Order: sequence, then C-alpha cells, then structure tokens
Amino acid sequence: MAESLFLKYKLKLPISSNPRSLGSFPRAQLHFRSYELHLKKSNCLGQSISCSSRPTPVSAVSSDRAHSITRKPLRVKHKSFKEWDTATAKFAGAANIPFLLLQLPQIMLNYQNLMAGNKSALLAVPWLGMLTGLLGNLSLLSYFIKKRESEAVAIQLVGVVSIYVVLLQLAMAEAMPLPHFVATSIVTVSGVVINLMKRFDLLDRGVWKHWEDFITIAGLSALPQVMWSTFVPIVPNTALPGCISLFTATLAVSMARMGKLSKKGGSISGWTATLLFMWMPVAQMWTNLHNPANVKGLSAVTMLLAMVGNGLLIPRALLTRDLMWFTGSTWACVFYGWGNLVCLYCFNSISWELFLTCSLGFLAWIGITLWRDAQVHGHSSSFTSLKHLIFEH
Repeated sequence: MAESLFLKYKLKLPISSNPRSLGSFPRAQLHFRSYELHLKKSNCLGQSISCSSRPTPVSAVSSDRAHSITRKPLRVKHKSFKEWDTATAKFAGAANIPFLLLQLPQIMLNYQNLMAGNKSALLAVPWLGMLTGLLGNLSLLSYFIKKRESEAVAIQLVGVVSIYVVLLQLAMAEAMPLPHFVATSIVTVSGVVINLMKRFDLLDRGVWKHWEDFITIAGLSALPQVMWSTFVPIVPNTALPGCISLFTATLAVSMARMGKLSKKGGSISGWTATLLFMWMPVAQMWTNLHNPANVKGLSAVTMLLAMVGNGLLIPRALLTRDLMWFTGSTWACVFYGWGNLVCLYCFNSISWELFLTCSLGFLAWIGITLWRDAQVHGHSSSFTSLKHLIFEH
C-alpha cells in the first residue's frame, strides 16, 4: 500500500537528472517532494525492506536555514571550552608557586638550626608525618603520569623533592633513624626515576606494574597506622593497624591484578594517597583542639598558601571530571587551609579582616569555578557539573 501510494505521487512530479534543474521547480513542489519521501520512510519502518540506507532529502531553503542556525553556537561552545581548558591548565601550573613556597620556610628554618648546632629544634618536625606525605606524593605522581597531566605531575614532583630535603635535614640532625632514611632514599630515587621513564615511554610495562603494586601496598599499609597514631594519647601505641592493613593491601592488589576489583573512580594507590593527604588536616585540627597553645605556633601564611595552591587545582579537577583529584583538592582547601584559619581566628591569632577576606575570596573562587564549568558544558545550573562529577564518574 505504501509503495503504490508513493508511485502514484511520484508520477506527478517529473524529476530531472540535472541537479541544477531543481532550481526551476516551485518551492511548494520541493516541500511536497520532501514530505513525500519522509512519508515513505515512516511507512516502511515496519516492513522487511530497509529504508534507512536511502538518504532523505530536505528542501534547499530549510537546509540552508538549519546550517546557518546550528554552526555558530557549536563553534562558540568549542572555543569557550578550549579557552577554559587552557586556563585551568595554567591555574594548575601556577599552583607550583604556593606549593614550593609552602616548604621553603621549614627548610630555611631547619638549615639555620643545623648551622647553629641546635639539632634538638628539628625534633619538633615529625619524620613519620613527613614520610607519609612523601608516599602520598609518589603515589599521586604515578597517578598523574598515567593521566598525562603535566601540571599536576610537576606539583607532585616538587612535593617529593621538598619533603625529601626536609627528611635529609632530619636525618642530619639525628631526628630520623638512619636505616629508615636510607630505605626512604632508595624508594624516593627509584620512584622518581621510574616515573620519569614512564613519562617518556622508556619503561617496560612489567616494571611499571610492580612499582604500582609496591606503592599501593605501602600507602594502604601506612594510612591506617597514621590514623591510629593520631589518637595515641587515647588509644594504645601499637603497630597492629599497620600489620592488618598490610595483609589487606596485599590481598587487594592481588584481586586487582586478577581483575576482581572495579577500576571505576580511579586507582587504589591514587585514592590511598588522597586519603593520606585528607587525614593530615584532620590530625592538625585534632591537635589544635587538644592543645590550644600550639595554635600560636601555626603560620597563617602557610595555611593561606595551602588554600591557594589547592584552590588553583579545583577548576582543572572539575573540568577533567576527576573525582579523586577534586575531592582531595577541595578537602585540603576547606579543612587544611580555611579550617586552620578558623582555628587561628577563634584563638585570636589573626585579625577578623584577614579571616573575612580569605573566606570571601575562597567562596568567590568556588562560585566562579562552578559557574564557568557549567557555562562551557552548556548546563543551565552551576551544580549540574557537580552532579555529573559525582554520579556519572
């Protein structure tokens, strides 16, 4: 029935083999021709004859109008996205400056104490906490090497080098056991060399897998032990959490290699490193609450640099839809940077003008980040980007 109806109307419209002859037909006939072929296509959908392979022509007028409407917004959106992508990469690269300045005051102070022969002053720096940070930097260095995020790789490399310099000073002051420092040096040098070789595609895949397994087990073993040690005045001092987590980490790595663990959400080592960094501000704030006198020893500049450095990473993490990176950076901004500024303000260590300026600046930066990301993705709400980041990761 559909075919006979099509042939009936087809005979009423003579078709020339010359494409230019289409311009001689009235516009109404072109629209009728378009409607005729669309009708045939819709009627043939339920039959065995396939109609999808035949092109469906539209009138020249409607086709030109459609192109004139749709091309420009697509070009603008692509250009806007590319500009924001470049800007977020520059923000991430600029984060190296505050992160580098973050460790310089401690390094210079340790150097002055060593030159003055005041080695006992370096005992105030916990080598176990610095070692935890070093493991976290090495884990994230490997994670971002795989993602080809050059700016984030540079930040983690700066963290590895700066923390290792501090550990070297602690070992010189005998504030860190020499065997532990030797083992740390071997792991650090090996990790940096392996990651750089991976970055330039000079490393065997088997060696990289073994390195990932090692850094994952080391991080998972250290995390529960560090969390337990934070509450040592309340809980007994024991290495049991580390031993249990060592067994669990080995089991988790074995299951991952057998393909029994989901890779959705990021690597195990990456999340372990993020959790290590996330626990550091919690431990600091716990110390502030139980020893208010120590709050005066905190540097507001250090906390501000931490907030600025991690804040510069948030736009890039949100744009790349990296939940792990976004979680770690945001947590560090809120709890390590702004949270410690709250403690300093509550104990009258900083002025309300400085605290208010930092708070408003931080909120404005988060608001601009959410608005701009929603704009380049074409979302109507600024919170749609967060929804996609969390639930569609």
